[in-house]
Amino acid sequence: MDALKTQVVDELKARFSRMTSAVFVNYEGMSVSDIESLRSQFRAKGVDYKVAKNTLIRRALSDEAWVTELGDALKGMTGVAWSYEEPSTAARILKSFIKDNEKLKIKAGVMDGQVLDSKAVENQLATLPSKDEARASLLATLMAPAQQLVMLFNTPAGNFVRLLEAKKSQD
Repeated sequence: MDALKTQVVDELKARFSRMTSAVFVNYEGMSVSDIESLRSQFRAKGVDYKVAKNTLIRRALSDEAWVTELGDALKGMTGVAWSYEEPSTAARILKSFIKDNEKLKIKAGVMDGQVLDSKAVENQLATLPSKDEARASLLATLMAPAQQLVMLFNTPAGNFVRLLEAKKSQD
């Protein structure tokens, strides 16, 4: 293997080691402007995207047990989108992009060492909540008991005030 291929394999290994998820796509038939539009959307959200030869991807993933599960995903033209912060970022962008460009096809995805087929990438990975959404949900869940406790403490006082008002209106 020559120096350039070794460098590409090392770069791919580094990206796969840092990722929270990766999505493999087939970009065959897409125009250059569409690919550039997709790349700019990826850059804006901190997603890395690279087109690589399938053999180099296999070499980069040779230490991973799940590489054999990719099977047909590493055939034909392959682009890889890596998410580093939030696992769903690349999948969300791709799902949205595919609505306007049917030529782009999701082949597979990987998250936490588990290989996902194209349907799972679109229906599960792309729908995961973002960190901010998850934090808001957790905060609401944590605050609910405290809010109920405050309501519970305020109920007798409110009832007492209503009782006094009722008594006052009778007189």
